[in-house]
Amino acid sequence: MDAIKHYLQFKDFTREEYAYLFERARWIKEKFKRYEPYHPLFDRTLVMIFEKASTRTRLSFEAGMHQLGGSAIYLNTRDSQLGRGEPVEDAAQVISRMSDAVMIRTFEQTVIERFAENSRVPVINGLTNEYHPCQILADIFTFIEHRGDIRGKTVAWIGDSNNMCNTWLQAAELLDFNVHVSTPPGYEVEAERAGLYGTNHFEQFDDPMVACQGADLVTTDVWTSMGFEAENEERKAAFADWCVDADMMAVAAPDAVFMHCLPAHRGEEVTADVIDGAHSVVWEEAENRLHVQKALLEYLVVGRIES
Repeated sequence: MDAIKHYLQFKDFTREEYAYLFERARWIKEKFKRYEPYHPLFDRTLVMIFEKASTRTRLSFEAGMHQLGGSAIYLNTRDSQLGRGEPVEDAAQVISRMSDAVMIRTFEQTVIERFAENSRVPVINGLTNEYHPCQILADIFTFIEHRGDIRGKTVAWIGDSNNMCNTWLQAAELLDFNVHVSTPPGYEVEAERAGLYGTNHFEQFDDPMVACQGADLVTTDVWTSMGFEAENEERKAAFADWCVDADMMAVAAPDAVFMHCLPAHRGEEVTADVIDGAHSVVWEEAENRLHVQKALLEYLVVGRIES
């Protein structure tokens, strides 16, 4: 029996596996747009465990499983025994005997790793404090749709070195592109926390304008991620000069795209004229969570399919 494959960090897959997933996502999306039913996960069940609130993650996974012919069950830790102190290891043993895949959106990466170690089915990281691989999967697919291969390109990350930034850095090393990171003092990239196994594909910049120069993709996220609300006012002051605006986009490549994983706060991490402007692909980016996750679920549950 083959070993169970999980998706807990971006670096869990190889470059070749990503090439396959991006092609499958394209094929699955085209069928969806043509209203052609495709049910490779008929009678299969995805359990979705949420400790953090969600809009896009729940909707994309739940709709995706339905569109693939399966079903999705929503569990919130507040409403289950997980929220009453049941060991993660015990919950994994039980839940994985009643389902075909599990998606978890939680705080600490160690929680999802413990769950995966005790699961009989694939486990997917729907977001943790450290990583957000499904979002970067969608972001890179969106870039490929609009601008072609991301290899050799430059991504400018402006703002907090959070789970999104960490995952961009892993993706850059694996898929051979570059990331320019600009954060306020005290919020710099922590290589160990980012899970990096090399540093040849990113550069740190004090000035966000310099980081954006010549970039093919400019991206950011909220200044205060879930779980850090107590730092909100302090962060607003620290990040005031790290708002992606028209001046930053003007020094990027002429055909640069802007991305944001949403929800966005216009006037904080990005100005309205950028996120709602010609460079922005945020709505396509959000939609593509659905399509790449369908390809991911298909791959993890039934394996490789040659279309």
